[in-house]
Amino acid sequence: MSVTSGTKSESGLGETVRVVVHALLIALVIRTFLFQPFNIPSGSMKATLLVGDYLFVSKYSYGYSHFSIPLSPPVFSGRIFGSEPRRGDIVVFRLPKDTDVDYIKRVIGLPGDRIQMRDGLLYINDTPVQRERLSDFVGEDPCGAADSTARVKRWKESLPNGVTYETLDCVDNGFYDTTNVYTVPPGNFFMMGDNRDNSTDSRVPSAVGYVPLENIVGRAQMIFFSIAEGEHAWMFWRWPVSVRWNRLFKIVR
Repeated sequence: MSVTSGTKSESGLGETVRVVVHALLIALVIRTFLFQPFNIPSGSMKATLLVGDYLFVSKYSYGYSHFSIPLSPPVFSGRIFGSEPRRGDIVVFRLPKDTDVDYIKRVIGLPGDRIQMRDGLLYINDTPVQRERLSDFVGEDPCGAADSTARVKRWKESLPNGVTYETLDCVDNGFYDTTNVYTVPPGNFFMMGDNRDNSTDSRVPSAVGYVPLENIVGRAQMIFFSIAEGEHAWMFWRWPVSVRWNRLFKIVR
């Protein structure tokens, strides 16, 4: 009896180990080639993305490069499979100045485009982007102050390809409200945050600049969890009041 019981116990343990190993391998494949989770640590994409949002980024949307596939050899240059980002997509990319850092912004300029800000208005190829004033954004302060709420100007922008989204305008005549003309080089993209006065993006050549196609990790697809700014996700007993329930499983646009 003891030998039989021991054999069954060992068999059950072995089966459990196999199930766990298979589950880990499946999760690794999904994270490497399909979807990778990211969280939003700053307010540069408010009000589209909020601090405390957790989202899935599709790795397959634009194909793969050595920046999007972990442990891939650095000699693997360029991208394979997939297509190029479209104007208006929200993408995660590796910072050109420091490829260990992930940024998330919206694609505004495509290769060959001329991008400029004039008095807070976006111009693409010398044509102003259509925008419409909306009611003010009221909520967690998008302009840098922590633990406070604010009322901020909000606009609806419409890109030439029909993509629409909201932007925030913290101050009039902000530092990057008027810029030089940026001509996007071949194989590169121009990124901007929706929170225009509180975003370090391609308008800042010394920090971000143009983003090469191979630096793009993937496209933001869906918010799967969201917790109020200043809260901690691991404090599950506070979820009833800290989780933004209306943002769960929201498609990112």
